[in-house]
Amino acid sequence: MSQKTYVGGEETCGGGRGLCMSLQKKRLQSFGTAAFTFLERNGVMQNRDTFSSYHPLINFLYFALVLVFSMCFMHPAFLVISLAAAVSYNVYLKGAKGLRFSLAFILPMMILAAIVNPAFNHEGATIIAYLPSGNPLTMESIVYGVAASAMMAAVVLWFTCFNEVITTDKFVYLFGRIIPALSLVMSMTLRFVPKFRNQIKVVSEAQRCIGRDVSDGSIIQRARHGITILSIMITWSLENAIETADSMKSRGYGLPGRTAFSIYRFDSRDRAALLWLVFCGVYIVSGWIAGGTAFRYYPTMKGVELNPFSISFMLVYLALCLTPIILNVKEDRKWQRLRSEI
Repeated sequence: MSQKTYVGGEETCGGGRGLCMSLQKKRLQSFGTAAFTFLERNGVMQNRDTFSSYHPLINFLYFALVLVFSMCFMHPAFLVISLAAAVSYNVYLKGAKGLRFSLAFILPMMILAAIVNPAFNHEGATIIAYLPSGNPLTMESIVYGVAASAMMAAVVLWFTCFNEVITTDKFVYLFGRIIPALSLVMSMTLRFVPKFRNQIKVVSEAQRCIGRDVSDGSIIQRARHGITILSIMITWSLENAIETADSMKSRGYGLPGRTAFSIYRFDSRDRAALLWLVFCGVYIVSGWIAGGTAFRYYPTMKGVELNPFSISFMLVYLALCLTPIILNVKEDRKWQRLRSEI
């Protein structure tokens, strides 16, 4: 039985064999709680996207499936599933910023598309009214406009999620050896907008410090300051592109036989995800070929009959679209459980 002593206000074990087990456990718990608090305050534990940690092949295959299906399926149920999943994943990745993007840009775009289509498309058998030009306003054209706007909104949102998950490193890893020149151009294009936005903030702040911002002076002076900032940004963009190309060329990028270091490993978790995505893709494509996803808007609206066969395709498509959300929720619950045990 160890004897406890107190040295400098700290509880130690007698015999000089270190801290007591109870004290070690207490300190480990305190350290674990502090570590979790630090990670949460610095945003490491907030909206930690588990799906992004999967192999780049899994990420790319998932987005390829949801994007192709979102663009090809015009059935209202499939459109609602795709749009709802895209909004949910976008909000999870970006938080309030993603919600603002959906409300400020996607919603007006949907409303505009829904209004424009019946104004120019007068097909359909169900006439609601006649426009001042004498053309009929049909129910089918209105519904098709809403469906087309939902499809466009879902595709845009899926591409924003794609840009968050598929980083330039992942893109180069996937296509660097197959199409090295095109993959380099695509990776530079994908990261150009965020880099340009960050750089223009730096330049604008520097110009503001010397009184040459677009908010200083008269209208003519503001225009001159804006042109100066634009000139600086164009020069920076060209120099950055040239430096990137020279850097990749000096490293032998694109040469045959060139090896490349990679941090990505295809493990058992990725194999299970690959089997799941292949199953969903094959099942949904088979339903597509069999007509289980069909829906007609003109001349009258008519879709596939709801039966266990067609409903199964909708459920599998729902599970496919919600795959990242399910993985993230499962991981978040795991983190919460680990935190509660400390």
